[in-house]
Amino acid sequence: MITPVITVDGASGTGKGTVSQRVAQHLGWHLLDSGALYRVLGLAAQKQHIALDNEDALSQLALTLNVTFHFQLEGAAQVVLAGEDVSEAIRTEEIGNAASIVGALPAVRKALLERQRAFKEAPGLVADGRDMGTIVFPDAPLKIFLTASAEERAARRHKQLIAKGVDATLAELIEQLRERDKRDTERLVAPLKPAVDAICIDTDHLSVEQVAERILNHWQEKAGEGCSGKKAFPVTEQMAMNNFAPVLA
Repeated sequence: MITPVITVDGASGTGKGTVSQRVAQHLGWHLLDSGALYRVLGLAAQKQHIALDNEDALSQLALTLNVTFHFQLEGAAQVVLAGEDVSEAIRTEEIGNAASIVGALPAVRKALLERQRAFKEAPGLVADGRDMGTIVFPDAPLKIFLTASAEERAARRHKQLIAKGVDATLAELIEQLRERDKRDTERLVAPLKPAVDAICIDTDHLSVEQVAERILNHWQEKAGEGCSGKKAFPVTEQMAMNNFAPVLA
């Protein structure tokens, strides 16, 4: 039996991490947060004093990366690097930028490719990232590409940072997002772009639950009762009022 895969791609701040987790939880499927792998690599490089342009050293580090993911029923996954919980450490702006830099290196992406594909296990996989539908799982039956304006994404991130007591300005965040978008879309290997058969969803004015519902409905259209026998959940009034608070990847 072929293990089904739903890919969810998009730029930083579109909410793909949180949405993918909701969809995976609803279906009872496995979850791949590919962005976390690149973030962990960026953090590991920092800890080992490896320059972010040292492609050979970084690709070797990627092959031997001692990282495990422990997915929770609620909230983000616990990420453990060499026995150390780095779940919070990899979510900083500094490490996010490092992930974008190392992710542009061809040897690094090649080193992590099979590692990502190994997450595909029964009963199914929801994979979120930037090249899940174009490179990692090109045969996935359902490919989603999330979009949102830089201003909206910056506002979401600003709200997260303020809640954590981190000082940041919207102007700085918008500039950082635009720089990262440029780097991600213009890299020579696996650039950020929707697959030709991807379904694009603009998340600017949608809650997490509304986006997840749309994806689940698309899956039902593709697979009928193949969604582990579960129907998509309806969006209640309370769900629609929830703030969109994605974990950036």
